[in-house]
Amino acid sequence: MMEQEQKQVSQSEQISPARVVVFNDDTGQSSRQQAKLTFGFIKRVLFTALGFIFFGLGAVGAFLPILPTTPFLLLSIACFSRSSQRFDNWVKNTKLYKKYLESFVQDRSMTLKTKISLCIFASTMLIIAFIAVDNLHARILIAAVILFKYWYFIFRIRTIKGDEVPQK
Repeated sequence: MMEQEQKQVSQSEQISPARVVVFNDDTGQSSRQQAKLTFGFIKRVLFTALGFIFFGLGAVGAFLPILPTTPFLLLSIACFSRSSQRFDNWVKNTKLYKKYLESFVQDRSMTLKTKISLCIFASTMLIIAFIAVDNLHARILIAAVILFKYWYFIFRIRTIKGDEVPQK
């Protein structure tokens, strides 16, 4: 009987292979934790770098009529919000954000000028793709995207005057 109890105790004390964690000698962290930390770090650095690139393109677009400002600033905010709360707050306090995006983020509204510049840029890119593609299905898809884009901008995004303060 004693042997059975010892066997039961020894079997219950055994650790299943799935639960075994190998610790690294220098840091005391498991290799899975280190991989997670490394991936998280790389992800934050990548999103931060992309955020600065898109913010720079948006800033240049504020002065060049060829380059749109709003889409690049939206992309920079998306990247910064995934990389760091500090950078996200920094972007949201810039004059560019307040001028071009604050009204859209708060109540889904844009000035007519902003809507037109976005639609012209997006339509130009989509028309270039439409011309470059020889596939009928791809052309139908691109035409559908163009139509949806105009429907969305006309009917789903409210148009405000340039000096109008967005309502909360």
